[in-house]
Amino acid sequence: MIRQAKGKTPRRPPPKKPSSNQKDPVGVYCRVRPLGVEDEECCIEVISSTTIQLHAPEGFKTNRNGEYKETQYSFKKVFRVSISQMELFEDVAKPLVDDLIHGKNGLLFTYGVTGSGKTFTMTGSPGQGGLLPRSLDMIFNSIAPYQAKRYVFKTDDKNGVEVQSEVDALLERQRRENNLPVPKTSSSRQKLDPEIADMIKLEEAYKTDDVDEDSSYSVFVSYIEIYNNYIYDLLEETQEDAIKPKPPQSKILREDQNHNMYVAGCMEVEVKSAEEAFQVFWRGQKKRKVANTRLNRESSRSHSVLIIKLAQAPLDADGNNILQDKSQVTVSQLCLVDLAGSERTGRTGAEGTRIREAGNINQSLLNLRTCIEILRENQMCGTNRMVPYRDSKVTHLFKNYFDGEGKVRMVVCVNPKADDYEETLLVMRFAEMTQEVEVARPVDRPICGFTPGRRHRNQAFQEELSRKLEGRGGPVDGDVHSVMSHLVHSLPPLPSSVVTDPHDDITLPRLIEALQNRHRIRQMMIEEYNKAANVMKSKLQELDNNLISNDHFIQEQNGKLTEKDKMIQSSKAEIERLEKRIKMQEHKIDILQKTTKIYEDDKRALQQELETRDQRLQREQSDKRRLEQRMHGVVSDTQFKWEKECDRRVNAMQLEMQNKLWVKDEKLKQLKAIVTESKTPGRPDPPPRQTQPKRPSREERLPAKRSASPSPVPTTTPVRPLHRRSRSAGGEKWVDHKPSSSMDLGTVLQPVIPNSIQVSAATEKALSKCDRYVLTHQEVASDGEVQTKLIKGEVIKTRGGGQAVQFTDIETLKQELTTVPRRKRKSSEGTPTHGDQTDGAWTDVETRCSVAMEMRAGSNMGPGYEHHGITKRRKP
Repeated sequence: MIRQAKGKTPRRPPPKKPSSNQKDPVGVYCRVRPLGVEDEECCIEVISSTTIQLHAPEGFKTNRNGEYKETQYSFKKVFRVSISQMELFEDVAKPLVDDLIHGKNGLLFTYGVTGSGKTFTMTGSPGQGGLLPRSLDMIFNSIAPYQAKRYVFKTDDKNGVEVQSEVDALLERQRRENNLPVPKTSSSRQKLDPEIADMIKLEEAYKTDDVDEDSSYSVFVSYIEIYNNYIYDLLEETQEDAIKPKPPQSKILREDQNHNMYVAGCMEVEVKSAEEAFQVFWRGQKKRKVANTRLNRESSRSHSVLIIKLAQAPLDADGNNILQDKSQVTVSQLCLVDLAGSERTGRTGAEGTRIREAGNINQSLLNLRTCIEILRENQMCGTNRMVPYRDSKVTHLFKNYFDGEGKVRMVVCVNPKADDYEETLLVMRFAEMTQEVEVARPVDRPICGFTPGRRHRNQAFQEELSRKLEGRGGPVDGDVHSVMSHLVHSLPPLPSSVVTDPHDDITLPRLIEALQNRHRIRQMMIEEYNKAANVMKSKLQELDNNLISNDHFIQEQNGKLTEKDKMIQSSKAEIERLEKRIKMQEHKIDILQKTTKIYEDDKRALQQELETRDQRLQREQSDKRRLEQRMHGVVSDTQFKWEKECDRRVNAMQLEMQNKLWVKDEKLKQLKAIVTESKTPGRPDPPPRQTQPKRPSREERLPAKRSASPSPVPTTTPVRPLHRRSRSAGGEKWVDHKPSSSMDLGTVLQPVIPNSIQVSAATEKALSKCDRYVLTHQEVASDGEVQTKLIKGEVIKTRGGGQAVQFTDIETLKQELTTVPRRKRKSSEGTPTHGDQTDGAWTDVETRCSVAMEMRAGSNMGPGYEHHGITKRRKP
């Protein structure tokens, strides 16, 4: 016996790929909400219609250098604070609604930090409808004349749509209406919730022009939320048990035969008007998870998804009925997603359940960013990394859109206040990355092979038929024509009426006889027809009378039922209104209690902070008083010290100035004596050389005690020792640095350095060529004469390849004038002269009034010691 081989599970067909190779980037828009407080610090500036700039707030450093960094981000369009909801819808959502009516899918979601205006952008407020109500209004404004009757389109459990006949649809309507406990009023007479009654104004309505008139349309709405990574149906009707309420059941994601993701078991409601659709949405919106946080009074704790599914099927060739072919049904859907805002638990003050909710929200948004980043990497770098759609329900539900099943658009909502700067920076980076992701352009739906304009021709025919029926008072359709043709064929046939001979007397009489026979039969038929018509009229009159009596009875009963229904409806409406008011009041009470608790906590915290600050202020005031006392003592001591120092300096300056005046008086007196002596005809013998008069001490150096004339000083022969050669004239190579501001004194002794490079400014190039360095510096001495200093040093190479100068020695060159005629300064005070010497060259005035002096710093010679005197060379 041969065992039959076990069949293998057939491999799933690969997902369908769009035939179009064209791709479009994800459209990312930015909307800036207004500041809550006018004087609040702002961190966002709108530069143009496509660019915004972020400023780091005060006290926030964006890079390691501690500098403030300004970053710019570009979008497809930036909406300023003053933008209206209508302008936002026209640029963002209107193209997606056009694609939906033409059989293409679309995804629109809002993204941003908590409290940035995402829910307002998507839903809106009374008088300022958001993207969602405006999209519903545009859909029904466009397809209203072409909608199919309710339940003609029927959804199945596998994300598909079937077409039923009108009889089945009628039975379905009757069955559902009978199952309802209270008969519903039509959608046009439903009373809308006052919170959503005036979302859209009539002058702001939009409509798509190029709608296919030869198709019938039907709209289905489903509303879900993703809470803690679980999917819940917000439109699911559950029996509320006040004693033991049942938690809502989470839904699962499945994949249909076209590899599109859908929520299994999700309730899809067929709606016939924008008001009815928005009423269904608002019913689910009340079940959505919201909570009060520190940053937002009604913070969304879940991601909400409204799925608008549009089913359309072509009419048959006559343009009267919908084709009963499932393959001809086109289903397109538009997903409007309100993502929960990313938040930091430290700022929102979340505790317990709120921390868990915030963690799941941030994790799902992180998975979305990861998927976008991997998609971008695969497209830009050519890699084939697996995109982790299944890590989150949000990304798993919308994976088909990123794989090319429709357009994707994102509205980034930002709050310009400085407190949200860090979160806003992350949102901007994600938006910038999302714009680089490209999505395949969806293909157009196939065109039906029927002749266009079928609906219009059928309507024209029906109008003409009804007009004829009204004009003739009876049916003129095809059945009447068939009856008349049958009657015509039942009459006897006419004989041949061809006349071949002018003398033929048989054909015409035969024809006349046949016509008379037919006329007689026709008259008989007319009489029978009239009799039957009279009988029928009498019977119809009887039936009409019976019907009229029945109608009167039914109308009376209907009037009573209507009155009862009105009473019941008014009672139920009053009950619903009171229940709604009770719920609203309870909700307000809960909010007020929470707000009161928050305010009490804030009050206690502020009181504690105020007490702490008061204690700190008292301590600071006491410290300030002690510091002021201490500073007063320090200031008084310092003032006393500076007063003494100023007195001392004033006395010293007075003594110094008196000394200078005394020296100048002495010089003038000596010059006067020399001039007077040179004018005498004969020169007497010089008086014997005496010691130089001793300067008075500080106590004796007063202006009133100065002598009237200089005391005579005995002259001595000047000693002329040999010129001492400067140590700068060695064998090394020197850098002779003489600044350009140096003066030429015209003295005989000049610092001449052989083997040197003369520069006016020291450079690295000059220092690298020499071993020694000398700087010529001139300054004014205390006696008013110019003093020249030669500052010497050695050039040392540094480790980094440069040169450094280490100063080792200072030589001083000084020029001063003699003060006593025919007198030479002693080599040292209190030391006898070295020998007698004739005056010689000291007899004239110029020779005795100028002596060049060379001194070395650190030598035994001071300003009072004579080194060597050389007569100053006269100028020609």
